Amino acid sequence: MSALPGPPPSSSDPGVELLERALGYTRSTLATVTPAHLCLPTPCDQWRLGDLLAHMEDSLDAFAEGATGAISLRSAAPAPLDERLGTLQTKACGLLGAWAAATTPQVEVGGRPMPVGTISRLAAVEIAVHGWDVGRTTGAGLPIPEGLAEELLPTALALALEHDGEFGPPVPVPADAGPARRLLALLGRR
Repeated sequence: MSALPGPPPSSSDPGVELLERALGYTRSTLATVTPAHLCLPTPCDQWRLGDLLAHMEDSLDAFAEGATGAISLRSAAPAPLDERLGTLQTKACGLLGAWAAATTPQVEVGGRPMPVGTISRLAAVEIAVHGWDVGRTTGAGLPIPEGLAEELLPTALALALEHDGEFGPPVPVPADAGPARRLLALLGRR
C-alpha cells in the first residue's frame, strides 16, 4: 500500500473527523444486526456476516494500534460471536480516542512509514464501506451520507488504483452517480 493523498498530519487532522463520521454511520448499521443475520452472505466475496464482523474487529485493532505509530499486521483472535457486537462498539470508541490523541506524524505499516493522515483516512474508508456491507446484509440499507462519501472518494480512488485485494475490483456506474454510489463502485460494490 503506498501513501494516499491527503494533507500533512496535524493535531486537527481532518482524517480524525472523517473517522468519527464513518464510525457514527457504521454504529447505526451495526444496530440492525441480529443473531439470525450472522450466517447471511455479505457483499464481501465469500464472507458471511459473522466473518465480516470478525474482520471489522481485527481492523479496529490494527487501526487503533496505528495511532501509537506502528501497525504490526498481526491479527488477534476475534471476540466470541455472541460478544462481537458489543466488542465492536467498545473498540470503535477506543479507536476514535486513540486517533484523537495521536501525536506521531508517521505510522509504520509492515516496516514502511506512512503519514498519519493517510492511515486515519484508510480507516474511515474501511469502516464506512464495511458499515454499508453490514446494512446491505441485514436489509437496513442505510446509505452512506453523501457528504462523507464525497470526502472519502480520493482515498477510495487511490485504493482502487492500487487494488491490492483489500476490496473488490471497481464496477462501472452511470456518469451522474452520486458520491456514495461512486465510492462503493470504486471498491467493488454494486
